[in-house]
Amino acid sequence: MDTEFDTIVVGAGAAGLGVAKRLRDRGIHVVVLDDQRRVGDTWRTRYRSLKLFTPRSLAELPGLRLDIGYFEFPTGAQFGDYLERYAETFALPVHTSTRVVALTRAGAGFRLETSAGEILLARRVVVAAGAHRVPVTPDFAPRLDPGIRQIHSLAYAGPEDLAPGRVLVVGAGNSGTDIALEAAAAGHDVTLAGRHPGQVPGDIDTPIGNLVSRIFIRRLLRTTIDTAKGRELRDTARGHGVDLVRNSLKDLDRAGVVRVPRIGGADASGRPATDDGVAIDAATIVWCTGSRPDFTWIRIDGAVDGTGWPDEYRGISRTVPGLAFLGLPFQYSVASPTLMGMGVDADYVVERLFADVPADSALTTARAS
Repeated sequence: MDTEFDTIVVGAGAAGLGVAKRLRDRGIHVVVLDDQRRVGDTWRTRYRSLKLFTPRSLAELPGLRLDIGYFEFPTGAQFGDYLERYAETFALPVHTSTRVVALTRAGAGFRLETSAGEILLARRVVVAAGAHRVPVTPDFAPRLDPGIRQIHSLAYAGPEDLAPGRVLVVGAGNSGTDIALEAAAAGHDVTLAGRHPGQVPGDIDTPIGNLVSRIFIRRLLRTTIDTAKGRELRDTARGHGVDLVRNSLKDLDRAGVVRVPRIGGADASGRPATDDGVAIDAATIVWCTGSRPDFTWIRIDGAVDGTGWPDEYRGISRTVPGLAFLGLPFQYSVASPTLMGMGVDADYVVERLFADVPADSALTTARAS
């Protein structure tokens, strides 16, 4: 691999590949670095029953059809394979098994160090490393009985991960209800703990529901951080789940899932207990308690604020020229986590990051050849 580039994109997910394609189309000398063994592995390693909420036409990246039916929603594995095919189709320069361990300044540009000790230089960097990198679990989790199997939803693959006996799923959002229903179908007694987050009306898996979901996602683009309501929703949404989209309380009741309030701590015997003091006997706990991005490898003063989030506006760093971010929850609109929203965000980032570089620049074209 070369060691000097105009732009390095960190992360070969949908956001990273989408912006890399846009940069290549402009003739920008770009490389994409990803720490997974294969493009799309982040999706392949999620639980097997995962199905996206974004319908086919809105889940496609520019220039390539997602090979499923018009009214279908891709599974996690299907979407992972699609991302790999996208990188191959457009010959995007992706280097897998390449983890960036440090990003620092180097003059007017950037220096990136990989886990293999390789040093790469770039004038610009786009961080698209994913918003769900670090599992979040309660502080009391280590105090629970060591005989209880604990697993986070990011590591859960399927019912084979569950110990025989009752399963406690903590977190009643979309992942939590998915896993609770799957555990119940596998023959486990299941308790689901947490506040009901609300329900998106309608069944998105019917043709009418599918079409309505497309309209709904497009409408979400209008709620942005440029409005007071948008900023309030952003601050509430980051680190929290969204309304149930596919599952419902009726589905849980039919499956025999017992619903209890939030788990607030451990009792004297090391059992998880609800806020009102009711202890739950469980052989397995699945924590569906959220996740967050990891920016600890960015070692540039001011790039990340005191909350651990980038100091940015619409993905462009406010403090570090040449640094941008993609794929953040509510980066600009409620729809930012969707493929449609990511595309809008990527267009903005490319235009702002390269505002001083003409799209037909002979210089960038020559450097890319």
